[in-house]
Amino acid sequence: MAHLSSASQESRVITPESSSLQSDESDSRGWLSVVDDFSADRAVFNISPNKTMMWLFLLSDIFIFGSFLVAYMSVRMTTTEPWPLTSDVFALNLGGQDIPLVLIAIMTFILITSSGTMAMAVNFGYQGRRQLTAALIFITALFGLAFVGMQAFEWTKLIVEEGIRPWGNDLGAAQFGASFFMITGFHGLHVSIGVIYLLTIAWRVWRGRYEKTQSNETNNRYEIVEIAGLYWHFVDLVWVFIFAFFYLW
Repeated sequence: MAHLSSASQESRVITPESSSLQSDESDSRGWLSVVDDFSADRAVFNISPNKTMMWLFLLSDIFIFGSFLVAYMSVRMTTTEPWPLTSDVFALNLGGQDIPLVLIAIMTFILITSSGTMAMAVNFGYQGRRQLTAALIFITALFGLAFVGMQAFEWTKLIVEEGIRPWGNDLGAAQFGASFFMITGFHGLHVSIGVIYLLTIAWRVWRGRYEKTQSNETNNRYEIVEIAGLYWHFVDLVWVFIFAFFYLW
């Protein structure tokens, strides 16, 4: 009995080597638990790499547009020269009368409507209604093309008739032209790229390219439509801020 008790006591003795091994094993289990937690989170959110990259791109664009708008507000509040009245600068002569901001209101309405058609395209895409999805994306692209055309008309009017340049104008603060062409031009570039993007997606949906995907999940076949919708809704949202800060202020 004495021999057994002494043997059991010896087995309970923890040597430095055994404690080090136990510590390494616990650290290893700790890192594995971190990996398990990360994997579990990714499974919970279930976001594809393509959609994640689009969100990251939009986040970077938020910083750029935000910097532009903050710079515009800073210039607007610190300039010593009077700022041109936007209601007069962006007025459109219809029937012999100057109607303020009518063209801008139409452009805003077109973009908001295009967001609706794009949302419908995403919905019908996940329902697998291929032709209706392609038609709605094409209509959305046409709305975007109309917006770009109106913006080109607006730029032509300001440059030719009003004499506004990026470096100066006769209506007030010289920073007005630089702010206008920089902000609206950068947004117009996004809309133009979006139109090309949507037309490409619409053509591929119409041809049934995403029906041939190897994914077993039918809904994932039209995830590209949702990703394009994210971009287009972002462009529309940015215009709302430009409209409020630049045209209504």
